[in-house]
Amino acid sequence: MEITEKAPAKINLGLDVIGKRSDGYHELDMIMTSIDLADRITVRELKNEHVIRLQSNSSFVPLNKKNHAYKAAMVLKKTFGIKTGVEIYIDKKTPVAAGLAGGSSDAAATLRALNQLWQLNLTTPELAKLGEQIGSDVPYCVYGQTARVTGRGEHVRPIENPKKFWVVLVKPSFGVSTPEIFRHVKLDQIPHPNIDALEQAVVTSDFNALLDNLGNSLEAVTLAKHPLISKIKERLLASGADGVLMSGSGPTVFALCQQEKKAQRICNSIKGFCDEVYLVRML
Repeated sequence: MEITEKAPAKINLGLDVIGKRSDGYHELDMIMTSIDLADRITVRELKNEHVIRLQSNSSFVPLNKKNHAYKAAMVLKKTFGIKTGVEIYIDKKTPVAAGLAGGSSDAAATLRALNQLWQLNLTTPELAKLGEQIGSDVPYCVYGQTARVTGRGEHVRPIENPKKFWVVLVKPSFGVSTPEIFRHVKLDQIPHPNIDALEQAVVTSDFNALLDNLGNSLEAVTLAKHPLISKIKERLLASGADGVLMSGSGPTVFALCQQEKKAQRICNSIKGFCDEVYLVRML
């Protein structure tokens, strides 16, 4: 028996770093939404109870215990005493180290798939709670819909997002280390977007208000280390993008558009500037 689950990438429409927690993580307030750029996770039961076997079409995916999908399977095996092994195949489409939560979404999809394969009957909130053990973005990715996300990522409140806008993603050739970016955050020197206003704009599909309130506290930190990201933003805006922002800790930049034709024109104009360009929609 095989189960396949989609693992959509995410973007941050808003990301505010509020403070430093006693556990060493940062307190965050975010609006996150999933997009239709997705990996596919296929799980298949193995009789050998000790084996978690990883396979992938991508050489960039670690096929060992560092992989978030591996960690997801291990969490379920240990928590529920599962006595069989599993093969996990990762059909990779999302860029790695890109600020798009590709690995976290793989873990979330693995949790959902194994929940079916092993007939655990866990609810979405229960799977999200288990996801906290794997990574900060995993609880959100279990839900995989537009949400207000707080804490270090463990508190997820889905919100209505009636309008699905077009998104042009541009991924530079380099990756970014999220822990490294957070180490350089100075709370009194970073911008703090209005997440309440952004949520209201999303709920009411007020595109202009959404553009006015896009913001990412980490953007200035990453841009200082990687000036090319600023050039990508400038190029997208010059091409007619309605709004532009870096996702997560970067380096991927996204442009928002209401019309598909405009998004397609922007996508075509930026392709000569960066190799990894994707035209997608919010889910």
